[in-house]
Amino acid sequence: MILRRSLLRAASASPTAISAPTSITTRQLHHQIPLRPIPQPIPFIPDPPTFLTAIGRSLSAHSAKIPSWDALFTLSSAQLKDLGIGPARSRRYLLHWREKFRNGEYGIGGDCRYVDGGVANLMVVERRVEGGRGGRVTTTTGLRDVGVRRVVVNVPGSVAESIATDMEVGEEKVAGVIDAEALNGVKGVVIRGARTIKGPYVEPVKGSGGLKARIRMQEGIWEERRGHKVDGGERRRAEVRAKRRAAENKAKAR
Repeated sequence: MILRRSLLRAASASPTAISAPTSITTRQLHHQIPLRPIPQPIPFIPDPPTFLTAIGRSLSAHSAKIPSWDALFTLSSAQLKDLGIGPARSRRYLLHWREKFRNGEYGIGGDCRYVDGGVANLMVVERRVEGGRGGRVTTTTGLRDVGVRRVVVNVPGSVAESIATDMEVGEEKVAGVIDAEALNGVKGVVIRGARTIKGPYVEPVKGSGGLKARIRMQEGIWEERRGHKVDGGERRRAEVRAKRRAAENKAKAR
């Protein structure tokens, strides 16, 4: 017993005793996480006011409170609150769309490369397909032209105006003025029927026979719609409906 106590005292007095590890708080680790890079503006979303207009939920009313593009992607939720942007669900929604934009997830028109004054011009172009796949039915004879398919492409406004309104265009007429990637088409926009451009927020050009259209920047064009509670929502639905039935039965009994 005496030997054990002496050994313990020697160990505690030893200069080589193991010291307790330094604690690292979660906040310290949080400050060491590098900030994600700030994405570049795109033609359809060139500045913060346009971004807030596109995502909707009346956030465009706070456009003057965000001074720059860099601030839009670096301000924290607390800083947005200090600027007067609220309520909290609006700040969460803004941060949600901020991360989507950072990841390259856009709404309709986000992949358009040619935008003039908030308007992206679209037109139907006949594109050759390798291997003979695809095809089209001509409007006059009904014969299928094998190896050709129609796609909706984004073109500069000057190109859209220089081509006859109701004329079908081959890719060779636009290949020199638009990027090759733009010939792949516009996401979210399709051709219905023989040649009519259709899609959300797509405005057909009058007199084009459906071959030309526009996507115009407007309030809430990218907005994710909020649901609405029916009969008090899931938690209170049974209670609300039971009270309603009781009131209806009471009214019938009178």
